[in-house]
Amino acid sequence: MSSYTTISWILLLQIFRLAVETGAKVPAIIVFGDSSVDAGNNNQLSTIAKSNFEPYGRDFTGGLPTGRFSNGRIATDFISQAFGIKPTIPAYLDPMYSIKDFATGVCFASAGTGYDNSTSNVLNVIPLWKQLEYLKDYQKKLRTYQGNELATSTLSEALYLISIGTNDYLENYYVFPDQSSRFTITEYQNYLVGIAGSFIREIYHLGGRKISLGSLPPMGCLPLERATNFMSGSSCRNNYNKVAMDFNAKLKGLVDQLRVELVGSKVVYSDVYDKYYEVIENPSAYGFTNVAVGCCATGSFEMGYMCDRMNPFTCTDASKYVFWDAFHPTEKMNSIMADNAMKTSLAEFV
Repeated sequence: MSSYTTISWILLLQIFRLAVETGAKVPAIIVFGDSSVDAGNNNQLSTIAKSNFEPYGRDFTGGLPTGRFSNGRIATDFISQAFGIKPTIPAYLDPMYSIKDFATGVCFASAGTGYDNSTSNVLNVIPLWKQLEYLKDYQKKLRTYQGNELATSTLSEALYLISIGTNDYLENYYVFPDQSSRFTITEYQNYLVGIAGSFIREIYHLGGRKISLGSLPPMGCLPLERATNFMSGSSCRNNYNKVAMDFNAKLKGLVDQLRVELVGSKVVYSDVYDKYYEVIENPSAYGFTNVAVGCCATGSFEMGYMCDRMNPFTCTDASKYVFWDAFHPTEKMNSIMADNAMKTSLAEFV
């Protein structure tokens, strides 16, 4: 076991002990979003946005490619374990699991999706509104399984995690002319924030009270964006990072508004941008040696089916890399981000 893994487990145990001592009341983690938190729902879809093959999952328990876009676990898995619930959160569409498994945590997320319905259409994945329909279906099954009183309590005390938005810009607005010709970037940001607000209000009306809205990462620093920024020496695309920061500020403003509007709720803004950027700017402080490219294949352009086990360039030690493929973080980076969330925005629920 590496020294980092040992430290990571110690941190998780400390968080778990704190949760027990303070009587934390988070009986389940309910996840919505995109590939940053998809636990394998896309495995059941007719889409190219999949990762249920090697080398994805090579550091997951049993070396299983579960459909998570990483070499191992994703941030929501670590968060679930930190709350003392379970080490992984199953995908709702995975036929291997039932309501018994979903009662303490379930993932509705879909890689390639966004706030904007047109984003999900690009790769034929689950739109955000459909994830809400899955929540309603899940609630019915949970009430049958737990009984109405206990299920109502579970749904009220559960933590609802939302991580989405990057695809709306990098797979939609900046790629296809439909939305960019219809909206200025500021108008598009406002449009997406409006959808985010409506989505959270729907969760609230369905009984959810503990809700975390995640920010965008510094998307201009993703390996794919660096690789296509060769005219500037493959540095981060500062204009994309500026868009992310501006959008994040609007999300934070939305959360401030909802905390007042939704009586009895605890809506928090989970900032991932600052910690992400901190690691990218000072990777050696976290034990990373590679930040500009991913571990899989050449690490510059590949993700999904372009990142397969036959590629001879895939690295041997993913723990030295911030990114696993050209778009997604490694398990180690996911652990760092989860730990940061537990110490900041999610500390309110511990």
